[in-house]
Amino acid sequence: MAANQEKPMKPGKKTRTLAIAALVLTPLPAMADYPERAVQMIVAYSAGGGTDIAARTLVPYIEKALGTDITVINRPGAGGEVGFTALANAQPDGYTIGFINTPNVLTIPIERKTRYTLADFQPVASVVDDPDGFNVAPDSQFDSLAALVDYAKQHPGDITYGTTGVGSDDHLAALALERQAGIEMTHVPFPGAADVRQALMGGHIDLGIFNIGEAASDVKAGRVRMLAQAAAQRSKELPDVPTTAEAGYPLIIGSNRGIAVPAGVPGPIVDKLSSAIATAMQDEDFRQAAAQQSLPLDYQNPTTYQQTLDDLQVRFQTLWNESPWSD
Repeated sequence: MAANQEKPMKPGKKTRTLAIAALVLTPLPAMADYPERAVQMIVAYSAGGGTDIAARTLVPYIEKALGTDITVINRPGAGGEVGFTALANAQPDGYTIGFINTPNVLTIPIERKTRYTLADFQPVASVVDDPDGFNVAPDSQFDSLAALVDYAKQHPGDITYGTTGVGSDDHLAALALERQAGIEMTHVPFPGAADVRQALMGGHIDLGIFNIGEAASDVKAGRVRMLAQAAAQRSKELPDVPTTAEAGYPLIIGSNRGIAVPAGVPGPIVDKLSSAIATAMQDEDFRQAAAQQSLPLDYQNPTTYQQTLDDLQVRFQTLWNESPWSD
C-alpha cells in the first residue's frame, strides 16, 4: 500500500462513530420532552396562608404555559423547615418544584442545624415580595401602633403576638419593633399565617403579624385592623394604613416568595420552568386574580433571584451575628 494511501476503515466503524455523535448531539429525552407527567408543587405552609394563596392562584396559569398538571401539596411545620427539607431532598428531575420563602428559608439554617442549605436549591423565579403588617382584632383596645407600644412599655410581656415561626419575617419584624421601641412582648409561633389570623380573630392573641397580601381582604372586610405596615411606602391595597416609619419606627421587612427546584435539575428544565412562570405572570387573567388576592408581584429570573437570595443570606447572617433571634 502506498504511504499516502488512506487506510480503509474497518466495517462498522463509521456507523458506530456516527451513532455516538448522534447520542452526544441529541438532547436527553427527559430534557427534550419535559414535562412528560404531572408536577408537584410543595408549599411549606398551611392551606389558606399567603404562600398557599399565591401558589393556588398562579398554578393554573403555569399549567397552561407548561402544558401539564401541577398538584399543590402543603407541608407545613417548623416555620417552613418541613416543606423546605422535602423540596431540597426531592429528585432533581423537575417534577418536584416548590415555594421558598424569605427570610425563613435562609434564617432557619443560620439558627439551627438543618437537612438543607441554600445551596441545595436552584432558584427558578421570584413571584411575590410582600411587606409585613401589624394587625389587631377589630375590637382591640389598640387603635394605633403608638398605643400598643405605650401599653407594652407599662406592661412588659403582657402583649402576645403570633407569627409564622421563629426566624420568620413576622418574627424578625416583631423583634425589630421591640428593639426600636424598648418593649417586651410574648411570642406565640404558628404553622402558617392562616393559623395566626384565626387565633387573632378568635381572641387568643393580642397582635398578629403577617403579610399585607395575607391581611388585605380581612382588613377591607373589617375582620382585622392593621395598625401599621412595614413597608417603604403605603400599599395601594391599604392606602389608609400608615407605614411603621410614619408611626415612628422605621421598619422595612417582609417576605419574598418564589419558586425553586432541588439543586441538580438540568439547566434547560430550569429555563423552561422559569419561562413558563414568566408567561403565567404576564397573563392578564392571572394579574386580575392576583390583584383580587392582594398579591404584590415581583418576577425575577433564575440569575437575579439567586443574587437576591445570596444578598439576603449575607444580611441575615450579619444580623444573627450581631443579635441572635433565638436561644
